Amino acid sequence: MPQVPAAGGVLWRRIDGELRIALVHRPKYDDWSLPKGKLDPGEPAVVGGVREVWEETGFRAVPGRTLGESRYRVLSDGREAEKTVRWWAMRATEGEFVAGAEVDQLRWVSLQSALARVSAGYDCAPLQAFAAAPPETTQVLLVRHASAGDRDSWAGPDDERPLDPTGKEQADALVPLLAAYAPRRVLSAPLRRCLDTVRPLADQLGIPLTPAREAREDENDWGAGPLVQLLTELGGAGQHAAVCSQGGAIPAAVEALTGESDVPARKGSLWVLSFAEGRLVDAAYTRDPLH
Repeated sequence: MPQVPAAGGVLWRRIDGELRIALVHRPKYDDWSLPKGKLDPGEPAVVGGVREVWEETGFRAVPGRTLGESRYRVLSDGREAEKTVRWWAMRATEGEFVAGAEVDQLRWVSLQSALARVSAGYDCAPLQAFAAAPPETTQVLLVRHASAGDRDSWAGPDDERPLDPTGKEQADALVPLLAAYAPRRVLSAPLRRCLDTVRPLADQLGIPLTPAREAREDENDWGAGPLVQLLTELGGAGQHAAVCSQGGAIPAAVEALTGESDVPARKGSLWVLSFAEGRLVDAAYTRDPLH
């Protein structure tokens, strides 16, 4: 069966201190739903979700924790297909709704009203997942450095081993994915391949790139150690940040934080760690954006 990948968000903000959720009305279906839509070819899901939320509501949003996915049957090009919508909590930052042909109304309602009003049952699950943890979260983006060739084929000091052509492509492709989360700090193990993986991000955001020895694998005895402390301190302090580390440290750090085993950490990949009230509430893995 053909697949239709899509993404959307539980868009939220506080109005006079009260939590409010955005629902959109689609005149074609005469229903109230969460903003969502199909991904463009090759578009990372979270980037597409942010774009679709903006297109349907007029509000820019910063994604937070993941809220699962919905699957249902649709007609695509006249054929039955399975649509999979991946969901994120999304904090509204700025914007203004403008009615259009696809969406003609936007309402900010309480969470309870949103659960009662959405027309499609598959929009209830992300709302219920959203209700399970505090809305305000801090995202710490844990990145493994991009491809840097083979250690045995590099004649110089290993700390100076550069990104290879694939690694440079991965570093550039990571920028929109990481920037979607609006990190305010960019840190990296002080190795050339790590620094160069997140340097394009720091340059685009116009913020310093800060070396962090805690992110080196040899500082963590090829395990967790100082990296876990760095991640939890950033999350606990509410500092949205990107941290580039190595394959000898990331799996152990994520395992220590989540209790999960067999933690993936491909080159150029990303773990989004979401903290609320000083504790980890979500950990989501994304392969490098070239795949």
